[in-house]
Amino acid sequence: MQISEQGITLIRQFEGFSATPYLCPAGKLTIGYGHVVRPNEQFPASGISEEEAEIILKQDVNYSQAMVNHCVLTSLTQHQFDALVSLVYNIGVKAFVNSTLLQYLNEGNTQAAADEFGHWVYSNGEELAGLVTRRAAESKFFKA
Repeated sequence: MQISEQGITLIRQFEGFSATPYLCPAGKLTIGYGHVVRPNEQFPASGISEEEAEIILKQDVNYSQAMVNHCVLTSLTQHQFDALVSLVYNIGVKAFVNSTLLQYLNEGNTQAAADEFGHWVYSNGEELAGLVTRRAAESKFFKA
C-alpha cells in the first residue's frame, strides 16, 4: 500500500514546518516536516525551502510506509494504513516493531490496536499535549 494525500496532510499538520534545524521534544535535531537530521547530513545555515522539505518528507514517508507494509501481516484499510504510517514516521520503526499495537494488529484485533495509539504520548517520560492530540487524531483516522 501507499500513503494517501490525506495521510501526508495528517503528518504535515502535526509535524509543522521549520526551515532551520531545531531540537524536538525528544532532543533530536530536526528540520523540515519532522525530519531527524542524521550525523552525516548538513543543511545550509539559511535553512531549507518548503519544496526541499517536501522532498525529504516524501523520502522519509516512503521508508515508514515500507516498514508498515513489511511488518503488518493483516489487511488494512487506507485510513488504517495512513494512520500507521503517521505513527511510524513519528515514533520510529524500532518502537513500532516492538509495540503491542503491532502485536494486536497482527493478531487481527484492530480495536485493541486502535486503543494502543493513546499509549504513544510520551517523550523522555513526559506526556506531551501535542502527542495526545496527534494520537487521538491518528486513532480516529485509523477507525474511520
